[in-house]
Amino acid sequence: MKENLLHFVWKLKLFSTTNLQTTNGENIEIISIGTTNLNSGPDFLNAKLVINNQLWAGNVEIHLNSSDWYVHNHEIDENYDSVILHVVWEHSVDVFRKTNQSIATLELKNYISKDLLNNYQQLFSKNKNWINCEKDIASIDSFIFNNWLERLYVERLENKSVQIQNTVTKLNNNWEAALFVLLAKNFGLKINAEAFMNFANSFDFSIVRKVSNNLEQLEALFFGQAGMLSKEYESEYFEKLKKEYNYLRTKFQLTPISNGQVQFFRLRPNNFPTIRLSQLAMVYHRHQNLFSKITETENIIEFYELFDEATSTYWGTHYTFETTSKKNIKKLTKPFIDLLLINTIIPLKFLYLKSLGTNEISSALTIIANIKPEKNEIISKFNELKIKSNTAFETQALLQLKNDYCNKQLCLNCAVGKELIKG
Repeated sequence: MKENLLHFVWKLKLFSTTNLQTTNGENIEIISIGTTNLNSGPDFLNAKLVINNQLWAGNVEIHLNSSDWYVHNHEIDENYDSVILHVVWEHSVDVFRKTNQSIATLELKNYISKDLLNNYQQLFSKNKNWINCEKDIASIDSFIFNNWLERLYVERLENKSVQIQNTVTKLNNNWEAALFVLLAKNFGLKINAEAFMNFANSFDFSIVRKVSNNLEQLEALFFGQAGMLSKEYESEYFEKLKKEYNYLRTKFQLTPISNGQVQFFRLRPNNFPTIRLSQLAMVYHRHQNLFSKITETENIIEFYELFDEATSTYWGTHYTFETTSKKNIKKLTKPFIDLLLINTIIPLKFLYLKSLGTNEISSALTIIANIKPEKNEIISKFNELKIKSNTAFETQALLQLKNDYCNKQLCLNCAVGKELIKG
């Protein structure tokens, strides 16, 4: 038995309320169980009870054993003087407020069904499974499960928006600049995410605006600040970029990130940092006020059109400055644009609309529901459990479920776990 089960049972009133009595034999009628207190103090606030025909309004404290009241020194804490009911699994000792008044105690063990306890034990006895409910998750009512997925996706958006807000705040609420930093991180993918973010933060975004009309200058700025023009190559284009960068470096007093942060190792050629930086430069060459365009775009097709960009001409026959390659137009693919939408554009737009006080979630749901499902180990495992994903909305929600609930054994906070325990 764990205390979190008692919280769960009290919160959902999953116990018999017939002939409910205190340990002193006083009748209890529950009008309101109160609201969960997420801060310090009693566990449930503003409860309303009738005890022995007298109405009480106050707080409820929950412990496994009534003696825990003294273990936690509640008897000397005035925050607990407002407790009107002490809910315990096992009653062993009477408890008193700081004023030495006795507090009514409810011993729950005689009011909880054996089926509920068995369901709880079965769910949490499967620690060797990938997730505790893996044999039963597919049996959950689709209406309950789909509503839970929507809540999970909103949670995931909220989590991402917290990180994005830090970037927006650091950039003095310059949303265009924040978009640039976040897109740069995404363009770096997993291996170069940190290096690309460092590159994007190494100079003021206003410089991008000043040189964006000249693609060669913009590439020079990007490659130079990424520390990729410090070596020597027998390449006419490399020399042009280096010359342009030296001019920009002096004009704007720039300092590049250290050479060696950007990596090529373990990357497919189309994901080389050279290709991704050129594509990023092309996006900002083609689109001034990109953030404004994003906030105005609602249709997934329009997003694909907005980011339908390739590298500059030079990179059509190169992957690096060292050697030439077969001509290949290196455009941003739809799967890559999907990643930008999932990880940056939708969360940033969600945060921005939220800051304006509008209905921010409807726009996010409209876009994410039209993106193909992601493919990764977690989603594949859910597929094996007969939880199929048809859109990125579902895959994002399932990632939230696995990482923030299943991995943390928070089944009592999960709609699936609640249904299985209630039976």
